[in-house]
Amino acid sequence: MDMTDSLPAALDGVADPISGKGLIASGRAAPPRFEDGTASVVVDVTGLSGDARSKLETAVKQALIAVPGVETVRVAMTAEKRGRKIIAIGSGKGGVGKSTLSANLAVALKRMGRKVGLVDADIYGPSQARLLSTEGMRPTAQGQKMDPVLSPHGVPMLSMAQLVKPGQAIAWRGPMAANALGQLIDAEWGDVDLLILDLPPGTGDVQLTMVQKYKPVGAIIVSTPQDLALIDATRAIDFFNQAHVPIIGMVENMAGYACPHCGEVSDPFGQGGAQAAAMSMNLPFLGRVPLDIGIRTASDAGLPPAAEDGDTIFAPLAAKIADWLNPAKPASF
Repeated sequence: MDMTDSLPAALDGVADPISGKGLIASGRAAPPRFEDGTASVVVDVTGLSGDARSKLETAVKQALIAVPGVETVRVAMTAEKRGRKIIAIGSGKGGVGKSTLSANLAVALKRMGRKVGLVDADIYGPSQARLLSTEGMRPTAQGQKMDPVLSPHGVPMLSMAQLVKPGQAIAWRGPMAANALGQLIDAEWGDVDLLILDLPPGTGDVQLTMVQKYKPVGAIIVSTPQDLALIDATRAIDFFNQAHVPIIGMVENMAGYACPHCGEVSDPFGQGGAQAAAMSMNLPFLGRVPLDIGIRTASDAGLPPAAEDGDTIFAPLAAKIADWLNPAKPASF
């Protein structure tokens, strides 16, 4: 067997991390060249994380150097620049359940087959590590970029909570916080093509940097039904309108409470306020999330309800977002 047969055969003995086929059979590697004892090969690493790229390079070198006659191995790695869409989850004030909604939407979209990642952009009050059960897990780094942490629910994510000590206050001025957000977004996301950004409340430096530099394809506004929350939500909508970021729609959170003892439904925060506000501003209304102790306890335990097969709350919201992202299929709100 000469080198024109043995080198490709050796490469096909290495599995493509995504398809599982051999590197030549999958198209991941080009036919190698051999000259003066040196085997050279070009490997396409599009869609692979930094860690996966490093492991693949090592496997290729080991496979080729084992071929009799090969003294040196050269591996060149190339990757297509991948377009990645960003959806911002925002609100004008804190305490409206934006982080819980972001985590559950990411999990629901993942269960629908989307290649989705989550960035906890609330630099000063990160909570996604708790919600997605990644507390204590620190991201690795390849060169200047971080590798996201993979949550038990299959959603890769990054949060400041994974980079600082538990309970440590992050006393940074706006530019430092904005720079930290940039590092989270510019991480090695691999084949992720949709990023969910859980934004901090308000319309300050962090939000401005995100909008100006990364230009989300759309924003989702979260509000409780009460008037005070809706006033702040309106400000958030105006912020995105000024930045020319389309509003995908509004979600009304903490909408109705069913007593676990008698079953009577009450509305501590009012009823229908977000839907009425969406109608008055000619915006889509995506749906309601009830004030349910089950959602709270599951979220605190790092077990988002969207991960359950019987989820009837977040899956419909995710389906509407998926429709909005697919221009070939009109959204039905």
